[in-house]
This record gives sequence, C-alpha cells and structure tokens, in this order.
Amino acid sequence: MSVQPATSQDFDIDEVFRRLRIAVAPYPKAAMFELRDRGYTSPFQQLVASLISARTRDETSLVVAERLFAVAPTPAAMAALPKERLVELLHGATFPEPKARDIRDLSRRIVEEHGGEVPDTPDGLMRFHGVGPKIAALTLAVGFDIPALAVDIHVHRVTNRWGYVQARTPEKTMTALLAVLPKRYWVEINERLVPFGKWICTGERPRCSTCPLLSMCARVGVTTSR
Repeated sequence: MSVQPATSQDFDIDEVFRRLRIAVAPYPKAAMFELRDRGYTSPFQQLVASLISARTRDETSLVVAERLFAVAPTPAAMAALPKERLVELLHGATFPEPKARDIRDLSRRIVEEHGGEVPDTPDGLMRFHGVGPKIAALTLAVGFDIPALAVDIHVHRVTNRWGYVQARTPEKTMTALLAVLPKRYWVEINERLVPFGKWICTGERPRCSTCPLLSMCARVGVTTSR
C-alpha cells in the first residue's frame, strides 16, 4: 500500500501524470523513447540500445545506437560483425568491450536459438548476459508494447520522494510500484520520470519552488531545494 504524503492536496496519480506530461515536454526524452520516435522500434534494437545506455549518458547512447544500427540493424547482421568492428562502433559508450561481447553473444543466440526473434518474456530476456530487470523491462515496454516497469535511479528517487512508495533500492521500488501503480502507467512512468528527474526533481537541490507537483509531494528526504 502506498504512503500518502502529508501535503496540501491529495496524491492523485492520474493528475500526477497529467502534470508530468506538461512539465517534461520542453526537455529531451529518455533515450529509448527518443529512439522509438526516430523509428528504432524493433525489440532487437531496443534491447541492444538499452544495453548500450547502461551507465552512458542519453545523448551519447543515441549517437552510438544510431551509428551501430546503420551498420547492423538485425540480429544476423550484428552477429556477423567482427568483435573489433563492434567495439569501434560502440566508441563513446561506457565499457565498449564487455558490451560488444554481450551484444554479439545475444545476437548469435537470438539467431541460433530463437529463430531471429527476441524473447518476449522477462525470464527469456534475462537469460542473456548483461540483461537485468531494467533492460528487460525497457525491451518489453518499448520494443513489444507490453506493460512492464523499468525502474532506474530517477524513477526510484522521485517516487520515494513523493511518498508514493517507501523502498531503499530500485529493485525494491519496482516491487512496491507493481503493487500500487496502475498498469496503464507502467510504461509511461520511465518515459516521464527520466527527464523529470534529470531537469526538475534532481538528486541535489530539486527545483521544488517551480515544480508542478509540489502541492502533492511529501518531499521525503529533501533538505535543500531551489
């Protein structure tokens, strides 16, 4: 059960998302959703791009992913790339050599074990090395349009700051959100809270004075703000 914030207005999740859509409209989109809107909609491209984005800035992930998919847009094409070439194409992303290894391996397995089709279940995706719950959820949500919760540091921080859930880790936040967040928002929450967390509800000194959610937010853990 969610914790209701002690604020001047009841916490209404539908109203929260209505305000979020307006608030983040001026800011860059989260990388996977930006790639989707640029036409990189296949589950394979979303899976690989999610791997690229791990610990890599969104603006860099976009450049690297587009460069890579211009050369190898399918599992078969990716599996055929020499490792050295793949590392070269991943230049700019963090940990290019381990990511090249994982991307080549999953591409080969998708071709050989799955007939070229990306698995459409969390368990199937997480059998690939390097694919954890967040990457699996993004692939399902954005690549397959299957309701799935991708909880990154922004989703974790913001939902706990609201007082909507109480959890110490992103993994526990995901479990808590699965219990309280309506399924219609499972995909959208990552799309909205990544830019919201980057530009408004920041880790240090969040912009509370101009935040459209201030009247509903418990501001848990906030000691200084702008």
